[in-house]
Amino acid sequence: MLFVAAVPMAVFGQQDPQFSQYMFGRLPVNAGYAGSSDAICASLLYRNQWTGFGGEPKSTMFSFDMPVDALHGGVGLSVYAADRLGAENNMNVHGAYAYRTTLGSGSLGIGLNAGYQQKSMNGADFIYNDQGDNNIPLGSVSDGVFDLGFGLYYNTDKLYVGVSSTHLLEGEINYDNIRTSLARHYWLMAGYSAELSPSMTLKPAMLIKSDGVSTQVDLNANLLINSKFWVGAGYRLQDAVVLMAGLEIIPNLKLGYSYDFTTSAIRTYSSGTHEIMLGYCFKPVKVVKRTYHRNVRML
Repeated sequence: MLFVAAVPMAVFGQQDPQFSQYMFGRLPVNAGYAGSSDAICASLLYRNQWTGFGGEPKSTMFSFDMPVDALHGGVGLSVYAADRLGAENNMNVHGAYAYRTTLGSGSLGIGLNAGYQQKSMNGADFIYNDQGDNNIPLGSVSDGVFDLGFGLYYNTDKLYVGVSSTHLLEGEINYDNIRTSLARHYWLMAGYSAELSPSMTLKPAMLIKSDGVSTQVDLNANLLINSKFWVGAGYRLQDAVVLMAGLEIIPNLKLGYSYDFTTSAIRTYSSGTHEIMLGYCFKPVKVVKRTYHRNVRML
């Protein structure tokens, strides 16, 4: 792995980890999603991007959310762990709450997440052009900041639309002589379920993400068959063509896989991107409280 270091060591923007199967992990980028499915759900995504490149991004994301009637909404937890890019490692832990209210034929979630963003770097992973450069750490250094995000998420039985922003505070992380300012990110997501027949449902989806400097657009569609299997394809503008497939292993437990064919100039050095998704979701049975009244005529 080869890195070329520039002086001064300062970074003013960063792109959050991306996932091709983002439709199975909406909470980390939109706090308003919490509790929207009226179910207790958890998902795990692992992505090995640009395989064979050397120092390529590797990311693991976990999310969990559930409705809480007593709070008039839902709560959730999202974690980016083992998020590695070259010599840099990232960890992001956020708790989320969304207030939910009925709007038309659907439900609107107004959400806020709060948590901790940490970055660390191991200077031993660098290959030096200039030994003794004080701007490059000799060992492992790290720092973190408090982080906030906000999201609006509207969904019906067939449609969902969400707008959100992460890293609202644009916190600054300082370790050794390296300074990183988190860039505020903006997200727009949407999806629809179109029933083609009793056994087939088409699910197109879209995700637009921007840090104010660069913007990415993901367009995807999955065909759900017998509510058990799905196949799909997608396109990330100027970056990759995506193929997806998955199945319900047992009731409520889903396994998905996607492969990105890189279309940008980096394809010369990469054999593509692999991504695995594991999701579990179930709706608890609500206990109906029965009220009994004594009929005075039947004493």
